[in-house]
Amino acid sequence: MKHILAGAALAAASCAAPLCAQDRADIDRTQIIGNRELPKVLYIVPWKKPLPGDLSGRPLVSVLDEALAPVDRDVFRRQVQYDAMVKPAATPPPARSP
Repeated sequence: MKHILAGAALAAASCAAPLCAQDRADIDRTQIIGNRELPKVLYIVPWKKPLPGDLSGRPLVSVLDEALAPVDRDVFRRQVQYDAMVKPAATPPPARSP
């Protein structure tokens, strides 16, 4: 009985060996030519010097100028009163019935 069991194990092991060899994958070698492994960098250099008038720090017309301009007190009060009149009066929400 032991001989039959050992023979069966030997036969199974000999059949499994070719199956493991078939799982092998052939991978091509990696070839690096030149400096391809280095990152690509682009330097942009101006070919002319800018004119002195072209380097203004702020645009001539800006939305920020209007938003940050000083506010006249009387004009502001009139705007607030007008907005209060135009805005509908806030009504309390209806009470829920139980």
